[in-house]
Amino acid sequence: MKLRVLGCSGAIAKDCRTTSFLLDADVLVDAGTGVGDLSLDEMRLIDHVFLTHSHLDHIAALPLMVDAIASQRTKPISVHALPGTIAALKAHVFNNVIWPDFSRIPSETAPFVRFHEIEIGTAVQVCGKTIEPLPAVHTVPACGYAVSAGGAYWVFTGDTERNPAFWQRLEQLDVSMLVIETAFSNREQELARRSLHLSPIALAEELAHMDHARNVPVYITHTKPSETVLIMAEIDQFDRNATHHSQPGAHDIRWLEAGQEFEI
Repeated sequence: MKLRVLGCSGAIAKDCRTTSFLLDADVLVDAGTGVGDLSLDEMRLIDHVFLTHSHLDHIAALPLMVDAIASQRTKPISVHALPGTIAALKAHVFNNVIWPDFSRIPSETAPFVRFHEIEIGTAVQVCGKTIEPLPAVHTVPACGYAVSAGGAYWVFTGDTERNPAFWQRLEQLDVSMLVIETAFSNREQELARRSLHLSPIALAEELAHMDHARNVPVYITHTKPSETVLIMAEIDQFDRNATHHSQPGAHDIRWLEAGQEFEI
């Protein structure tokens, strides 16, 4: 399975695109502003979109993408999300006020978009992939995803704070790559806690749940552009401290960047 990072920033700025991942050519995980880097031909190949939650940085490009390619497709785009996320999209985006209701256009029987409800822990089979929604702890209904094309799993936390249930499930999976958010620096740890995001301090606590013998590469995503350098330094520091004191805390931590491609 080929993974292409379209966007992984926690906000917009020059060269900063918000969350979106393309799996092979046909499955999109989140639809942030990174989708805008795709050509029309590339967008047209996307049959399924899996959303982690309804916040704008994760769905901003979805209505625009549908509008750009719907007339060039012969079947609806399938949007998979938690019931609360679908309800938010219908009420606040595809409501004929902010954007046309493409779940009823051009007709209810042949729409441009079809919504499909998902459930935490219940895997979906699409395009030769197993996609399992994972628990997340956020301010709106939210999930992460574990995705496999027959081998090891690519795992994405989505937006989340401390989340014991996520790690319990992770220990049961053969994971080849973990993408985990760290939206705020330690100086903003109270804001991170209140908005249900991770800071480096909370990240260190979360990574302590991992079995270090597995040596899974951990990629950091969703940093705020104004704090990325500081967040990176703080994460590097806690990992160096763990190594120096011979604690079981050192990790294979790497930095996710838009434009990166991986074979999972």
